[in-house]
Amino acid sequence: MDLTGIMWLVLIVSLIVCAYMAWNIGANDVANAMGTSVGSRALTLKQAVIIAAIFEFAGAFFAGDAVTDTVRKGILSVDFETVTDKFANDLMYGFIAAMMAAAIWLTVATRLGLPVSTTHSIIGGIVGVGLVLQVQHETSLIDWEVISKVVMSWIASPLMGAILAFVTFWIVRETILESENPEERSRWLAPIMAIPTFFILGIALQFKALKGFFSRAESNGWIDDKYDWLPVKEGGTWNPIAENAWFPINSIILALIIAIIASSILAYVLRNYDFKGEKEGFHGVERVFVWLQVITAAYVAFAHGANDRSNAIGPMAAVYQIISSGGELAETAEVPVWLVLLGSAGIAIGVMTWGWRVMDTIGRKITDITPTRGFAAEFGAATTILIFSMPFLAVPVSTTHTLVGAVVGVGLAGGAKAVDFRVFGKIFASWIASLPAAGFGSIVIYVASGSNPINLLVVIPIAFAATIYVIWSTRENEIHVEDALSDAGSVDSSAPTPFELLHTHAMAVEETVGHMLKAVNSAANGLDTSQEIKLTVEAELRADEIKNDIRRRLGSGQVSVIQGRDSLLKMISRQDRIADYAQNVAEQLSFRTLFDDEKSREMLKEMATAVSKTVSVYEDTISQLKDVALSGYTKAGRDRLGELIDEVNLAEHQADIIESKAAAYVFSHGEDAPLAAVHMYRVLQRLDDVANACEKSANTLIPIIYN
Repeated sequence: MDLTGIMWLVLIVSLIVCAYMAWNIGANDVANAMGTSVGSRALTLKQAVIIAAIFEFAGAFFAGDAVTDTVRKGILSVDFETVTDKFANDLMYGFIAAMMAAAIWLTVATRLGLPVSTTHSIIGGIVGVGLVLQVQHETSLIDWEVISKVVMSWIASPLMGAILAFVTFWIVRETILESENPEERSRWLAPIMAIPTFFILGIALQFKALKGFFSRAESNGWIDDKYDWLPVKEGGTWNPIAENAWFPINSIILALIIAIIASSILAYVLRNYDFKGEKEGFHGVERVFVWLQVITAAYVAFAHGANDRSNAIGPMAAVYQIISSGGELAETAEVPVWLVLLGSAGIAIGVMTWGWRVMDTIGRKITDITPTRGFAAEFGAATTILIFSMPFLAVPVSTTHTLVGAVVGVGLAGGAKAVDFRVFGKIFASWIASLPAAGFGSIVIYVASGSNPINLLVVIPIAFAATIYVIWSTRENEIHVEDALSDAGSVDSSAPTPFELLHTHAMAVEETVGHMLKAVNSAANGLDTSQEIKLTVEAELRADEIKNDIRRRLGSGQVSVIQGRDSLLKMISRQDRIADYAQNVAEQLSFRTLFDDEKSREMLKEMATAVSKTVSVYEDTISQLKDVALSGYTKAGRDRLGELIDEVNLAEHQADIIESKAAAYVFSHGEDAPLAAVHMYRVLQRLDDVANACEKSANTLIPIIYN
């Protein structure tokens, strides 16, 4: 290879652009694999980034194709037999411009936390330069039929992903989560459900991630024909035994073996799995599906690395071929090992540095994700991508689009209100913008370079400088990677869901009422109440601090509120009134001595106990609300929530009866000490306020029962 000094510089610049593109692929597309695992808290953000980096690198380095098409995705129809040196030279600069424009667009999208398609971004870049090349060389290059398929895929792949994910989660919910004993049901049913899951993953792993392996195996003589394992490219048949099968029998058998072995292992583990009891609610089931979700996520990361590596190094391989051959362009290009390493390392570094941005959007901002929902989303997306990638369809779908659609699908299983369509609207708008944004950028860069190496060496650094400036100028409230990945501890350290926050506050409220009850009993028994009153005030202060922390989290966006920020804030405010009234009861006790009548004091203690019971049932109700959200709003869970709301209302009614009797007794026997009697009545009223606040707060949850 004899390169002049200037072409060496062009090669170095193009390699920098290639590495930048690979970094952006890792930074944006990593959310496809691990976003739902973070959202469900199956993995912490740091764990997800590490696992994604490992599997993305492994897929990109070990399972990618050794040979790549020089014109990715068939966007340009090039007659390679009549390609001139001038056209090859222009195309080389066009590919560099396309990579740079696509990478800049991905940087912008990742900065905004928007999951976009790297495949469609590079397609947009190629279309942009293709339009200019058509004018320059007076020929027709762009295959608009392929472009129309890409546009169709904006609707088709998310819709199919949503449908498959919705159906998958519906099956899990109806067969396991709705059962009387979901933990025991999952013990034997989860392995059965795992069979089709691992079968699909086994097929997809061969067809999507191991194409390069089978191609190398054929060229090395390890297998006779790669189409014994891979679907033929055209003219196929549904007969798996035929030589031109869409689904070769070898692949089906291998996938079935993988499915049976994996499901048997899962069945063996679950046979002795120690569920922690009924108080765990649906948590035991979710722990089972954590394993399935992480496995599917690891597959998606591996397959993504194997496939999308070519989005970065495919155009670069063509550039390297043209430079090294002195201007020749072939239909395919060998991918050197060092270029494979560059693309693989770039993807892995992108995952580890900026990958958390988009991961947070998919995992937390579209809908509330649990392991069962995350599993359904990953399975639906993997199945959809496999179907669309088969030669009988051959539609270049985006993993990003498909998975986002699948996440929306499982969200809709909890009702339309469970999906934040504002976030989805922004994401969909970014999908539509991908092609024109990357296309316009590639046109600007290509025209500015003028297919001249000197111009290119000026234009590319300017483009990098402009991108860096935009990132720097928007650095306000920037979260650095070390802060984003600081959740290095257990899964429990992940950001809680809104209903978990509400339950945390409810427990603090119950603690306040517990201290209030002790203060009332001490006062009724004629004992010193100063310590109990102090503890009540301190507990109410802690409840206030939790309330304020929740408000800060909601305001700063640390917690995604799909059901509505305003609604949750109102629920917290109503709940906080319970603690406020409890504190007021304790403070009332310090004003003066209670009515000195033994029966009235016993009735006061009875009233306080009834109020405390109301609060306890209310806390159970909020705990059930948390589990209902976790289980995907199952009918059984909503029915139990309704029963607890009824119990709160009944407990409040019982407190009302006691308060009425106590008030009547105090007024009928307090003539000799009217001030003490009135004081006793005020304490009873404040206790009644505590119970009433529980009832009002619980009744606001009624619409969820009929969601």
